[in-house]
Formats: sequence, structure tokens, C-alpha cells
Amino acid sequence: QVQLVESGGGLVQAGESLTLSCAASGRILSINSMGWYRQAPGKQRVLVATITNEGTTNYADSVKGRFTISRDNGKNSVYLQLNSLKPEDTAVYYCALQQVIGNAWGQGTQVTVSS
Repeated sequence: QVQLVESGGGLVQAGESLTLSCAASGRILSINSMGWYRQAPGKQRVLVATITNEGTTNYADSVKGRFTISRDNGKNSVYLQLNSLKPEDTAVYYCALQQVIGNAWGQGTQVTVSS
């Protein structure tokens, strides 16, 4: 069983920055993908960014150039640096781990951006 614990959400003004962190524990294989998804009120959960164990990244078009995903394989952790935040970035951000034995989700952390 895998557990993901997120931290770092909060309330910021437009243009400011935040850093989200997620630590995974449990049965974690060496080959996996970790990432961040978000869900705004009344909308579906969508991909924000992912990163493989080899460091290959993928970003949603809406965050390219503003958000940066990184990971520390030794700590089984993934990070998301959110810069130049916009009100439309307001959402619950979920950490995710994908591996061949199954996927896991964190409980979510709220990011609110005021205009």
C-alpha cells in the first residue's frame, strides 16, 4: 500500500509563488511516474504536470513556463514550483503516483489565488 502526503498549499495573490511538496511511502517501485493534478470547483480533475523516475517531464499547456515539477528519487518525493500564479490556478492540487502495481493519490491541498 502506498501513501502520499502533500503540503504547501495556501492563499496567495496573483503573481505570487508557491511550492507544493509530496512525499510517498510504502511499496514504491524504482520505475514510476509521479505528478500533480488539480480540480477546480465544479470541474473535472486534470493533469498539471508529471515526471518519470528518469526525469522526463510533461506539462499542461496552461502551466508551461510558469510551473516546474521536480523529484527526489531518494526521498520518494515530488515537488511543484508554481510561479506567476493566476486566479484560474485556484484548485485542489492532488499528488499522484503511477506504477505497474497500481496508482495512488494524495488527499489534496488547496491553492487559492486572489486577484
